[in-house]
Amino acid sequence: MELSYRTLAAPAEGMFKDKGSRFTAYAFPVCTEAHVKQHTGTLRQTHHKARHWCYAYRLGTDGNRFRANDDGEPAGSAGRPILGQIDAFGLTDTLVVVVRYFGGTLLGVPGLIHAYKTATAAALAAAEIIEKNIECETALVCAYADLSEVLRVAKQHGAYTISQNLQLDCRLTLRLPLAQAPSCRHAWAKIPSVHIET
Repeated sequence: MELSYRTLAAPAEGMFKDKGSRFTAYAFPVCTEAHVKQHTGTLRQTHHKARHWCYAYRLGTDGNRFRANDDGEPAGSAGRPILGQIDAFGLTDTLVVVVRYFGGTLLGVPGLIHAYKTATAAALAAAEIIEKNIECETALVCAYADLSEVLRVAKQHGAYTISQNLQLDCRLTLRLPLAQAPSCRHAWAKIPSVHIET
């Protein structure tokens, strides 16, 4: 079972030029399709004189959500080479948009594949790549008197609170690294008032 995944720490850029055409690749860390739309929309506005805005992304810790878009280039000549580079770098939660300014000379499908692949590789090579823990969510209830002990155990295992409702009983929802989940839940279970819901 995978316990971590690789993604980008921050946006990065790379460029490739061929026969007057300029291919600028913009790589972004993203979590959702909404982020993808936001970045592609912004680049279309910023580079409104460009000819093509081709992109590919892979999302999710399992990498099952992906798309490759040729944006008017010959089928398979842009989106697929971009996605191929995301995969070659072993990344997920990653979007790369390559903005092409046409230089007046047709490059042919092999030329386009090479250009989109090379621009993407340049952006990803310039990026800082980080490894992130795959996380899971746990909800629990405890007595107010045990809250500090619950939070101490959470911190010890790299967990953090995403919501809390502090009454006579405290309801917490926490995220914790998958690798730490069994030992963290075991430690919580030793606290008398704790009831783990998920």
